[in-house]
Parts: sequence; C-alpha cells; structure tokens
Amino acid sequence: MTSLNHVHLGLDLTETRARAASWKDVGSTAARPFDGAHVLELVATAERGTLDFVLFDDDFTLQASRNTTLRGRLDPALIAARLGARSRSIGLVASIGTRHTDPRDVAQAIASIDRQSGGRAAWQVGGEVGAADDVSVGSIATAGHRLDVAAEQVLRSWDRWDGGTPTSLDGRGRFVEVDGVHFAATARGATPPPPQGRPPIVVRLGAPGTLDVAARFADVVRIRATSRADAQLRTAQVLDAVTAAGRDARDVRVLVDAFVVLGGNEASALARLDMLAELEGVAADEGSLVHAGTAADFAELVAEWVETGAGDGFTVRPASLRTDLTELVERTVPALRTAGLFRSAYPGGTLRDTLGLAAQEAFAVSA
Repeated sequence: MTSLNHVHLGLDLTETRARAASWKDVGSTAARPFDGAHVLELVATAERGTLDFVLFDDDFTLQASRNTTLRGRLDPALIAARLGARSRSIGLVASIGTRHTDPRDVAQAIASIDRQSGGRAAWQVGGEVGAADDVSVGSIATAGHRLDVAAEQVLRSWDRWDGGTPTSLDGRGRFVEVDGVHFAATARGATPPPPQGRPPIVVRLGAPGTLDVAARFADVVRIRATSRADAQLRTAQVLDAVTAAGRDARDVRVLVDAFVVLGGNEASALARLDMLAELEGVAADEGSLVHAGTAADFAELVAEWVETGAGDGFTVRPASLRTDLTELVERTVPALRTAGLFRSAYPGGTLRDTLGLAAQEAFAVSA
C-alpha cells in the first residue's frame, strides 16, 4: 500500500457528464459530449487540484440511450493525444480495446501519447472484458486469456525499440496469431520507445480472468466496492494475487471507483442524487461506492479508507462536472492537504512519478 501522504485520486472523464441527466442539474450547462474545448477546461481544473490522472474509458462501440438512439463518445486515444500537448503534469489514461486492434498498434498509440506528453500516458486494458469473443476471426480464447496475451504483447512492444514482436500473418496478411489468439494486423515502421519505458497499465476488475491479468501486468487496479469492508477484502485479494504472481505488491496501486455528489450539506446532495435518479429512471451505480454529501465528508472518507487498507485512493466519477469537480478540487483536495494526506504539487515529470512507481526503462531490440 502507498504511504498515507500519497493518497491517489484519478478522475473518470469517459463522458462529459457521468450520468445522462446530470447536465439538467442546477449549476450545469447543457451536455457537450464532443466539445474538445470543454474537455480541456475540465482537465485544467483537475490539474489545478494535482489529481493523478484523467481517464477516458471506451471501446469502438456505440452506446444505446433510453430513447433507443445510439450515441458515441470521444475516442480515448485521440483525446489523450490532444491533451498531451495542452496539459503539463496530469496523467492521461486511455482505454483501447484489442478485439479489433493489434496489440502492437495499441502499444504504438500509447507510446505516441507518452512522447507527446513527456511521459504522462497510461493504457487501460480495453473494455471488451466479458463480451463475446467470436468477433475476431479464428479466436477460441476466453476474454481473460485474450487480455492476458494482449497485455504481454503490449509490454514486449514497449521493450523493443521498433515496436514489433514475433507474430505470424494469416494467408491473406490481415491477422496475427499469438498463443491461439488472433488480432487484426497492420503494417508498421520503426518507432522510438516511450519516455517512461513502460507506461503504467490500468486494469479494471470485473469479468472472470481480469484478476489474473491485473496480478501479472497492472500498475493500477480499479475495484468496485460499496463499503469499506468490501474494499478491504477486494484490495487484499488484489495484493495477494500480485504477490502470488511473483511481483512486489508495493508496485501496484489499488483505486476504488466512486460516484460522488457533493453539496453544501448532506441533505442537498442526497436531493440532487434523487433528482438524477428520477430524471434517468434508474438508481445510483450498482456495485460502486456512491457518496452523496459534503466535500469535507468525502475527504474524511478518503482518509479513513486509505488508513484502513481499503485501497490507495479513488477513481472519481463526478455526478456533475461543473459542480462536483469544482467541489472536489476546491474543497476536498485542500482538506486532504491540510491533513497531510495529499500532495500540493506534482512530484516529477511522469505519471510513474505521480503514482510513486519505479521507473521502467525500455530495452533495445534483441538479436
């Protein structure tokens, strides 16, 4: 576990609003899911609060809405690349799936973001976990095995200066096969290594097999828990699995997903949460921590959970980014700083520095 004065806080910016109806909330503006300038404003706010990273979680799929229409999101890799040159210190985590993408292309995309940002990129293993595996031609592997192979190939690519890895194309030259798993393939040229050597890998636990992938490869593990006791249990499971995989548990950060509604008092926050649920016709996120209260209350919760081994921090999903992100940065973060639990400045130039992870150097291509 990380030391107490290095509590970690990430921000999930997958959508410009974490909930479909949150833009109707008082103090919010109409939703602007494809407004790049708006995203830049949010990232600047998060960076002002010295948050560890912003995260964009998506796959190459469309999402259905309540009125049966389809809606999309900004491409995680593209928006992270744009942010690389327009931010200074905050980490940029992009989710890229491997159901339709050669892991070498994933490695190159993250390496490009890492170079553009000066060493602040991370890859979240793609969101295809638990989905059908028959999309890729010839694949008979389970989702867990697919992600295991993909993560290993990404790491090998980062360890090789040319971004390549031994593979075999099918007869038509469109797919590569690794350990029984087929990936879409494209031609590629030489590419220099990313500044971090190995950018951090983020794994979100969920479907069967993801714990094994996290144990072998993850630098950051995202867990879902509804109580502190539940988070303690899940964190212990993660760290035990990391140790069993032959790794040092001190090299892994465990973050709890938290959906937050922050108000001037608990009553107003709960009222806003109820309003959102009524507008959407659904309850709060099932299986995840939901905090509806003041920013100071959330700071106390963060401290209590980290102090008792319920994780190293949180990946925060604000109900309303206009309201709740500002509260998080202007009230929760200062309270944690006053308690000596959170940084007042970024500790270095890379995301590994921010996460307190040892530097990883890439290796030259072996003969």
